[in-house]
Amino acid sequence: MNTAPYILIMAGGVGSRFWPASREHLPKQFLDITGSGKSLIRQTVDRFLSFIPKENIFVITHADYGRLVSEAIPELQSHQIIEEPSRNNTAASVALASMKLHKMDPDAVCIVAPADHLILDEQAFRKAIHLAVQHATHYASIITLGIEPTRADTGYGYIEFDKMDIAEVRAVKSFREKPDRITAEQYLNQGSFAWNAGIFIWKLSVILKSFKEHAHQIYSTLASGTELYNTPAEISFIADTYPRTEKISVDYAILERSDNVYTIPCDIGWSDLGTWTSLYEQSIQDDAQNAILTQPVYLEKASHNLILSKKDKLVVVKGLEDYIIIDTDDCLMIYPKSGEQEIKQLKQDLQQKGFGTFL
Repeated sequence: MNTAPYILIMAGGVGSRFWPASREHLPKQFLDITGSGKSLIRQTVDRFLSFIPKENIFVITHADYGRLVSEAIPELQSHQIIEEPSRNNTAASVALASMKLHKMDPDAVCIVAPADHLILDEQAFRKAIHLAVQHATHYASIITLGIEPTRADTGYGYIEFDKMDIAEVRAVKSFREKPDRITAEQYLNQGSFAWNAGIFIWKLSVILKSFKEHAHQIYSTLASGTELYNTPAEISFIADTYPRTEKISVDYAILERSDNVYTIPCDIGWSDLGTWTSLYEQSIQDDAQNAILTQPVYLEKASHNLILSKKDKLVVVKGLEDYIIIDTDDCLMIYPKSGEQEIKQLKQDLQQKGFGTFL
């Protein structure tokens, strides 16, 4: 590629399913969830810095987290951190950032990626990204990375493509919602489905045209301030206007309504780290299949547990199997892995019962 693409990192989520480590004031993208010594957003930025200049990397986040982004990625300049005044889902986020970047470079390609995903095979990731950028450069295409499924997972959306197509970049036939177990097994056996990783590649001009066609309310609302973007006057415009945009995901607003969507099925060691169990599955485990993310830990007759605590705090566990054990400064959660999908609702229940200061 002659000109490096822009990178847009989405970092505005709350990470509810990673409570109690992830909090409203410090969500999971700013935490060292994996025990690597780096926060998830730091890992994401470093992944792109290996082949993209730092001036091409932008982060969009909620206004409450702008300072956290600046502290986590101090090499970014202030204009590279785009702050949303409200949480209006990913379509509005992508549209706002795309308009700002398009004004800077109308012909540029942009890569959109979440701040909190795990990618273990970075060489394969770079190869897939390079292929997608080349395709987006030469065609009016919207590309989403498709992860080759390794199991019948019911927690991911799926992308259907023609498995007889031998091209590296394949036309998307349909998007499927999170399936039940039987349907997920059918997808896995058919070999024509991939997990939707939520990593997108497109020309800025192409995605803005798609917003104009398929999400006109968002487009027209934000495009009314085009002349203000990247000037001091944009702050008040965004504060007043952005909250009025439709709350919808970019998948629903654009990808599922467009006929120029392609996917690159790939194996990049990906996990969205959406739940504690997904972290458990990606972590190194001992002989009893315990994933121990902090030390010191003493275990006796304990297996298949995930354990995360404050550094240098001894954790002693006996007789537990298949549990999530999370110990923070002000909260201890011991919860069965089988019930982890309840954690988001648990937070709401705790809020109603007066435990809001712990959320």
